[in-house]
Amino acid sequence: MEAIASRKRINPPRDASPNALVGKVALITGSSSGIGAAVARELSARGASVVINYGWPDLQGAANEVGNSLNTPWIAVEADISTVDGPAKLVKAAVDKFGKIDIIVNNAAKATLAKVEDTTVNLWDATMNTNVRGAFLVTQAALPYLPPKSEGGGGRIINITSEVATSPEILQTAYATSKGAIATLTRCLAKDLPPTYGCTVNAVSPGIVKTPQFLGELQKMGNAFLTQIFDARTPVDGWIGLPEDVAFAVSFLAEERASWINGASINVSGGMFFD
Repeated sequence: MEAIASRKRINPPRDASPNALVGKVALITGSSSGIGAAVARELSARGASVVINYGWPDLQGAANEVGNSLNTPWIAVEADISTVDGPAKLVKAAVDKFGKIDIIVNNAAKATLAKVEDTTVNLWDATMNTNVRGAFLVTQAALPYLPPKSEGGGGRIINITSEVATSPEILQTAYATSKGAIATLTRCLAKDLPPTYGCTVNAVSPGIVKTPQFLGELQKMGNAFLTQIFDARTPVDGWIGLPEDVAFAVSFLAEERASWINGASINVSGGMFFD
């Protein structure tokens, strides 16, 4: 557990590409905490207006806290991405507020740890509906509001996958399967969408990251699972990753200079995992 506690949040520097995303609108699903909140702060630091998303009323305070930490315009929208109607509700609220969407970050995810024998249909469906269908429906609903290709395009779709898609740990059958589906969805959209919409579609693939959801799941698993994970320490530092590490990779893909990067996946794991 020492590796979990030893690193602290890294705030994005105010002078790092401060104008790179000025005039852009970024929609980030599942952004009231963890990786999504870090992405919101990073993109705002680069000038983007931000659409913060939270799934349930009890997360409104956390979402507003993220918004109040930003220096650019923002809106917080309650929309459950796991439902059929939630993605369209989120996109509508974003467009009603800002009139367009330039950057989509499909981050909302349900992290599940369970034995195969204990993975119920409800647990399986909840994982897939949030992690896979939700990302697809958000992207589909937002397409008409991306910058038109006739005007140069430049939209960015960035999916948060996971290294467990290719290197799963124990107890991750549902979760790893869903992340594998997102990785494939990214490659499919990277072929299908740019010719029509002038956008790019990429993924960021984190390893083990210190988020409230991940730590909560670990608490249930006990020391045996923790030992298995942290015995395989990362070559770079031997640290667990921070949400801000992932957010920096997202911000790189969101910038205009990343226009020739399409269908890629950036590994953010400190070298613990390799494709």
